[in-house]
Amino acid sequence: MAFPNKKTETIDCKQGAVRSVRFNVDGNYCLTCGSDKSVKLWNPLRNLLLKTYIGHGYEVLDAQSSGDNAHICSGGMDKTVVLFDVSTGQAVRKFRDHAGTVNCVSFNEECTVILSGSIDCTVRIWDIRSRKHQPIQVMDEAKDSVTTIQVSDHEILTGSADCRVRRYDLRMGRMFSDFVGKAVSSLKFTRDGQCVLVSATDTSIKLLDKDTGEMLNEYTGHKNSNYKIDCCLNHKDTHILSGSEDGLVYIWDLVEAKLVDTLNHETSRTVHSITFHPSEPVLLSASGDKVFIWECNQMEV
Repeated sequence: MAFPNKKTETIDCKQGAVRSVRFNVDGNYCLTCGSDKSVKLWNPLRNLLLKTYIGHGYEVLDAQSSGDNAHICSGGMDKTVVLFDVSTGQAVRKFRDHAGTVNCVSFNEECTVILSGSIDCTVRIWDIRSRKHQPIQVMDEAKDSVTTIQVSDHEILTGSADCRVRRYDLRMGRMFSDFVGKAVSSLKFTRDGQCVLVSATDTSIKLLDKDTGEMLNEYTGHKNSNYKIDCCLNHKDTHILSGSEDGLVYIWDLVEAKLVDTLNHETSRTVHSITFHPSEPVLLSASGDKVFIWECNQMEV
């Protein structure tokens, strides 16, 4: 079985509403962002809190661990991007150049820069090795809030409330734009780098050919009209998963676009953030003030 179907643990994060949950690069740890201004580092499979990071003045909306697990970057409603040292827990850098809420953050693959997307319609790139506090580049093509960002070795992928997915090819020095009809909630590269998974607030998830923008498949059935909700692929790129405003996680077969399962959180609260383990059939989902851990029922594998 390539997807989780059994809830094995519930973590009470005790940080107000959990705004996002993110596995680290190797899947041994995860980060949670809270409405209480904190970022927490967990060993989720042992329900073990390892460290709490304080440095924001308001709700934290997104965070990511660096590839070497030495740093964490986060962004939030205080318009600030913060770089934390994982081992000491200290905020070592704060970048305050955004004019509005920071919705999403990401390291590049070398973990030398942080990219942040904001309600101010820009993506800003920060060099963490420099002592300067200004961004080294500002991408201001979006006409509305930048809601989500993904980074590969030579491409930057952004989604915006202006209903467009933008791909910046750093090797070619070009920007490509695709119109998807509704505000973009979430997007992900497939593991082979050939396609892009895009979730929008029209209750559909689209699989697009990265180079042509052609829609290869569409996945429907979940509810997403009011909130920013994550979608993702499983660790083998065989299934699509999405949160929903009805308290479920929906799982579709990637090729057939057929709904194969739903994960019931036994709550009517929106499941807005999900993250999939990089190599195992394990899913983390956030709803309200809790994170839910889902694994394969071993009897069915």
